[in-house]
Amino acid sequence: MGVTTFKGGVHPYDGKDLAKDQAIVELKPQGLMVYPLSQHIGAPAKPLVAKGDRVLVGQKLAEAGGFISSPVICSVSGTVKAIEKRLSAGGAMVDAIVVDNDQQYEAIEGFGQARDYTKLSREEIVNIVKDAGIVGLGGAGFPTHVKLAPKDINKIDYFIVNGAECEPFLTSDYRDMMETPEKIIGGLKVVLSIFPNAKGLICIEDNKPEAVKLLSEKAQGESKIEVVSLKTKYPQGGERQLIFATTGRKINSSMLPADAGCIVDNADTMVAIYEAVCESKPLVRKILTVTGDAVAKPGNFKVPLGMNYQEIIDQAGGFKGDPEKIICGGPMMGIPLFKLDVPVAKNSSSILAFLHDQVSAQPTTACINCGRCVEACPENLIPTMLMKAALSKDTEKFSTLYGMECIECGCCSYVCPAKRPLTQGFKEMKRRVNAERKAAAEKKKAEEAKAAETKTTEEVKK
Repeated sequence: MGVTTFKGGVHPYDGKDLAKDQAIVELKPQGLMVYPLSQHIGAPAKPLVAKGDRVLVGQKLAEAGGFISSPVICSVSGTVKAIEKRLSAGGAMVDAIVVDNDQQYEAIEGFGQARDYTKLSREEIVNIVKDAGIVGLGGAGFPTHVKLAPKDINKIDYFIVNGAECEPFLTSDYRDMMETPEKIIGGLKVVLSIFPNAKGLICIEDNKPEAVKLLSEKAQGESKIEVVSLKTKYPQGGERQLIFATTGRKINSSMLPADAGCIVDNADTMVAIYEAVCESKPLVRKILTVTGDAVAKPGNFKVPLGMNYQEIIDQAGGFKGDPEKIICGGPMMGIPLFKLDVPVAKNSSSILAFLHDQVSAQPTTACINCGRCVEACPENLIPTMLMKAALSKDTEKFSTLYGMECIECGCCSYVCPAKRPLTQGFKEMKRRVNAERKAAAEKKKAEEAKAAETKTTEEVKK
């Protein structure tokens, strides 16, 4: 097997003791349900319903808007109240379908019906996953059916299940592994049936020995499945780091994991695949960790997609006091929340609330050239030089220094004694570079079209 770790990375306080032993509790929403049409990487979904329509659990509210897109499925029964702009956890106003929950939870015909995946073709399995609206549930939100349809299925050697959960405080995947290991292995067996040459690797950091032991016991007798214990280090769960740690293979920003013979999916995504293919249940729920020292009762919760964050906090016992910082996602890569009036989406992973904002409380000073950021970077970049390019908005220099390889993990910012906002600077520069590249491509396309038109006009004149 591979080297089970990677160069660089950091060891932040993991904070997992707050919620890791709290079993998953299912919550039922009382208020309106909001379903953003963009809950995934790629094109937004296109509405299939209109205001006033009655909808059911498992019904498709919106269809995929392109090849890289994903449907949106209703998680309650009720009436479509509106299709309008709503605030997302990312801070943007996005198109969304608003449903008035009738508390009946009436489902579509066939919802929950058992199905034998061994009697399904590869195409049928991929289409079921697509129609179920499944995307990567670890946070990225890449449509899973696209991952399951690489150019050459025979070149896939490894299907890697990401159970690392390296972000501090997050424990939802751990609870999934402890409570539904059969579904994780079942989902992996479903996808392995698609790839004749692939071996399944269930990868778990060694700070979760109970999960390693349990999954290993459940995988006994499965010749194509192996449980791999990884060294605990952030960002061990990063796609590139996971592939290198388990296989020794490397990928970069211009490659897909499939180019290295690998496919990576989150542990809860395996559960979703099992439920969709074997239980006829499309993706209508999310497992969230709600934790932090400001949370009265930290825990892990199974909530319907579209449920309001504030309602989740209320049902989870509320706050101990007024939190100075609330984060959607983990503390390393999550997004600060300024309002809790936002809906749970497929790419939601946690709600963290802290009484004190330790980051903003520390002043930023000048770089002291200590080199700690260089040592910590898992991509072997030089953050000090990248930051100089970022401050001067020199996109050419930033690209030359391989800035587009930054995975925005936050390791450099974490170890910086000067508390410089390195990661934020690199995020902004990557957006700037991508915008310039898009503008250049559009300009080139327009010039080529004009040249072709001129050539046609000249030929007509002749």
